[in-house]
Amino acid sequence: MLIPTRLMRWLLPWLAVLSAVLLAGCAGTIVRSEVTAFHEWPADPGEKSYSFSRDARQANDLEYRSYENLVRNELQRLGFSETAGGRLRVNMDYHVDARDVQVVEPVIMDSWYGPGFLGRYHYPYGLYSPYADPFWFGPPVVQPVERRYVVYTRQLRISIARAADGRNLYQVTVNSQGGNPSLAVVMPAMVRSAFADFPGPSGVSRVIELKVDPPR
Repeated sequence: MLIPTRLMRWLLPWLAVLSAVLLAGCAGTIVRSEVTAFHEWPADPGEKSYSFSRDARQANDLEYRSYENLVRNELQRLGFSETAGGRLRVNMDYHVDARDVQVVEPVIMDSWYGPGFLGRYHYPYGLYSPYADPFWFGPPVVQPVERRYVVYTRQLRISIARAADGRNLYQVTVNSQGGNPSLAVVMPAMVRSAFADFPGPSGVSRVIELKVDPPR
């Protein structure tokens, strides 16, 4: 059976959008983070040796250790070296908060079929009959529809302090929002954002977008 021409013309733009979304999902996820760093980083920091500062719970947390490895990789890239008695102490903390969101959006409703393609007429010829063209009785009707969903705010905080006196030299906070509560998906991008252009401007919020490749 053939789909009516006018219905196909209406569907084609939506199919194009759906295809673009699917292709983007295959290519990876874009993580958009708000990054704010405060620092008193010396022009000549001297020996950039460090060690992680963690409590017993963190030391035995496999998720924490996995994210710690991400931070370790970034510090190594920046020329830091990890030693037991390093001159610097690195602290890391993270959490996820959830909040309910309620929005009212305009939705295109078929003027004949109504919601669910049944409408009040229950036309017997079905969707693919030439008499069942959804535009036969006029254009679609736009109606407000209430939608509820959950937004997750993910936060990462990293600080670097002098081991000798505990004076903080670098503190950065990274926030990102999305519909996925899993930190494991977005943490690689959040850690990279925390050290982008290190030490970067102090006290200035920046928005950084990075792509995270899908797991293989």
